[in-house]
Amino acid sequence: MGFYEKHILPRGIDWVMRFPAAATERHQLVPQARGTVLEVGIGSGLNLPFYDSSVSRLYGLDPSPELRRMAEKRAIHAPFPVDFLGTVAEEIPLASDSTDTVLTTWTLCSVDEPDRALAEMRRVLRPDGRLIFIEHGRSPEASVSRWQHRLDPIWTRFAGGCRLTRPMDELIRQAGFRLARQETGYIPGPRLLSYHYRGIALKD
Repeated sequence: MGFYEKHILPRGIDWVMRFPAAATERHQLVPQARGTVLEVGIGSGLNLPFYDSSVSRLYGLDPSPELRRMAEKRAIHAPFPVDFLGTVAEEIPLASDSTDTVLTTWTLCSVDEPDRALAEMRRVLRPDGRLIFIEHGRSPEASVSRWQHRLDPIWTRFAGGCRLTRPMDELIRQAGFRLARQETGYIPGPRLLSYHYRGIALKD
């Protein structure tokens, strides 16, 4: 891991994810998590203040030691136990049918194999569990999508593997989920980055 990935990128991610538009998104969906929760891509822990009292335990998964250290500091004030998992989303070290909620926020854009990651999320969810997601991805506007595809190879190199062109709703459905609720649209910010998919999915 180079200097950029170890020292600059984690702080850049934390800074970008503290923008007001991201907080607005969190406020709408994170409080709907309940029971035993797995947060895939906990990052620097910015979702932690948005969980409510219906959470009994949180597993925070992130492969970045630097981001996990930031999250550990924020987790000190959490009103529920927080256990950190330093693995990738494609290999979740939890038993099948062991969680009530899986939360993923701005994570599926950067995992290497989103199909495998979503299959793992589905595996660890109980039959009545819910996947809550807030993700950015491919715009339905042809002109925006074209530029996303053009810039994707460059963007990915400097943004921690983030891809601009993933159709998040399609990926979630293909992994065996049913979209119980979904909203899409742009949030404030550059249109290449700001087309969002947000909602709740159930095991099909």
